[in-house]
Amino acid sequence: MKVKTIMADLERKHPGESEYLQAVQEVLESIEEVYNCHPEFEKAKIVERMVEPDRIFTFRVTWVDDRGEIQTNIGYRIQFNSAIGPYKGGIRFHKAVNVSMLKFLGFEQTFKNALTTLPMGGAKGGSDFDPVGKSDAEIMRFCQAFMWELWNNIGPDTDVPAGDVGVGGREIGYMYGMYKKLAREYNTGVLTGKGMNWGGSLIRPEATGFGALYFVEHMLAKAGKSIKGATVAISGFGNVAWGAATKATELGAKVIAISGPDGVVYNPEGMTQEKLDYMLTLRASNQNIVAPFATKFPDATFIPGKKAWSIKCDIALPCAFQNELNGDDAAELLANGTWCAAEVSNMGCTPEAIAAFQSAGILFAPGKAVNAGGVATSGLEMTQNAMHISWSAAEVDSKLHYIMESIHAACVKYGTQPDGYVNYVKGANIAGFMKVAQAMLEQGIV
Repeated sequence: MKVKTIMADLERKHPGESEYLQAVQEVLESIEEVYNCHPEFEKAKIVERMVEPDRIFTFRVTWVDDRGEIQTNIGYRIQFNSAIGPYKGGIRFHKAVNVSMLKFLGFEQTFKNALTTLPMGGAKGGSDFDPVGKSDAEIMRFCQAFMWELWNNIGPDTDVPAGDVGVGGREIGYMYGMYKKLAREYNTGVLTGKGMNWGGSLIRPEATGFGALYFVEHMLAKAGKSIKGATVAISGFGNVAWGAATKATELGAKVIAISGPDGVVYNPEGMTQEKLDYMLTLRASNQNIVAPFATKFPDATFIPGKKAWSIKCDIALPCAFQNELNGDDAAELLANGTWCAAEVSNMGCTPEAIAAFQSAGILFAPGKAVNAGGVATSGLEMTQNAMHISWSAAEVDSKLHYIMESIHAACVKYGTQPDGYVNYVKGANIAGFMKVAQAMLEQGIV
């Protein structure tokens, strides 16, 4: 495999799809050496097939706002790879959503799902609908219109969507209600992230953040460090950030920063239960601002226009969006003594930031490994739905612990360098790739 040749061909076929091309290049550079040791992969053109999605659905979503005006958005579902199981991946509602973003997320999801050890393929979907400032009734009407266009292409054994940025339990509920009405099927397994009264799993809302901290715990232990007493900066304040802040606090760390598009809140005393609960209140407000946190809690300070990475911390956890931590941010963190960074968001760091962290020799791990706890628990929700049972929180949490430990072990197996440094990016990419590639090879040219 020649990475430059493949990338040049992709750039020609998909010009301007920067996020997608970035994700593919990172993976191909990581796996090149291993791939070239398997001539059977080259013969079957595994990479050339793997980097292209199986299919892309694009559709118009028309709905009526509270003023009675007709609005039109674009909806997408990208079914990327089903070699190891039904398509599985979230739905994102954000004004910046486009094909490039969703192809990158679906591509990443394929490897992330492979890492979980569960039988799930990769997919992603969403819309350029912006939920900020929308009423509950408008969000319901949009979700129903979105599902009207999508329902016939998903199913419990075909494609199982979940939540993502802009899509939480409320939105999943509205979409599931419409799916059930249209499909005349009452199988709760068609969506994950559901409410507990209608097929949801305990621990699912917390799972992405909880799983990330379990992974970080293993990463620190491998390096002879502990999270107890460490200061943590977190970007975002939504469901993922809340889960990460909750578990970090529980494990003895001090979360001293959360952020939003409007700026960062410096929280030197760390989180209390009241503060953690208020993070969910902010998310539910649909205003997408973090400043009210500092108004609510006088011991915190809001700094407009700044990122979480401007706050001196031991551990940096991007939890919001792709490429949210750039090279300059990495330099600032390193100058301030940060010794661990882990992507809880998908591709949260730019290539320049990753290179800076790895050159400095600090602990760094990619989103496809760190944040896999969310989709892993979605997989556990699917299992419970299929078996028509409900596990206790302790049972789900125990399984989540095991999955994150297994992911960490796979990263160490494939990512340990001759000098003992663990390249978690390389380890995660190779581990996920090998599972998907072998499955594709064994299933023939399809």
